Amino acid sequence: MHCVCCIKQVPNTADVKIDPDTNTLIRSGVESISNPFDIVALETAVRLKDQYGGKVTVISMGPPQAESCLREALSMGADEVILLSDRAFAGADTLATSYTLAKAIEQVHRRRPVDLIVCGKQAIDGDTAQTGPGIATRLGYTQFTYVVEVQGLDEAKGEIQVKRKVEGGFEIIRGPLPALLTVELEAAKPRRAPLPLLIHSLRAKVAVWDAQAIGADPAMIGLKGSPTWVKRIFGPPAKEGGPAFDAQKDPRHAVAQGLDALMADERFAQQLLKGWKQ
Repeated sequence: MHCVCCIKQVPNTADVKIDPDTNTLIRSGVESISNPFDIVALETAVRLKDQYGGKVTVISMGPPQAESCLREALSMGADEVILLSDRAFAGADTLATSYTLAKAIEQVHRRRPVDLIVCGKQAIDGDTAQTGPGIATRLGYTQFTYVVEVQGLDEAKGEIQVKRKVEGGFEIIRGPLPALLTVELEAAKPRRAPLPLLIHSLRAKVAVWDAQAIGADPAMIGLKGSPTWVKRIFGPPAKEGGPAFDAQKDPRHAVAQGLDALMADERFAQQLLKGWKQ
């Protein structure tokens, strides 16, 4: 089985701040990390390799420094890593990104047929959850989104069975290979990299492919191939704090004060009356 995993290097959103004057992200001093959803996707792919055998190829699109997340992938058990890096890729939205990754996967497939693609559900710097489905659509692969568990894979029949989130519960579904999965954070707990693989990851070669190497149409990549762009980034407006009541001395009085404050809110009172009528 040949599994391809797509990962992305992202800014650590816990450290990201917004410049109130320019409404842009302040990237100075912000640590770059591997997208957490993608690390779970990688763990899922490596577990499938451990169980069924085969190969895991990891692809990332980004600047030269994104090589670090590919070395992390090697330390976790990836067999081959490829960095898609070209100035022409800059400014790509999800449409252009999915096109670029799909073209790279086509090249990988020519060398060894790809049975499964595993992606994180979304990237924490964009939260669109569009790239994985976009790749599947371009390649004509079966797609399973919001996957929390891979329950079985039958290479002889060319089928995979997964458990996925749906509104109000879960769904167990089976479909044909080749397929693409987008996985939730709870799909797997990423392993700790063993020392031999850590050493290997530092010495291994990272292949770098540009737009020409994947046979990309210049009009379909980067800013030229992106019909959407970010016009402005801004934080939510600060909210005024609500009233506070001291419940240490007189809890009953504090509760009564709280109820009075809630009833003074017209919207809350209307919802409360509506609930009583029902």
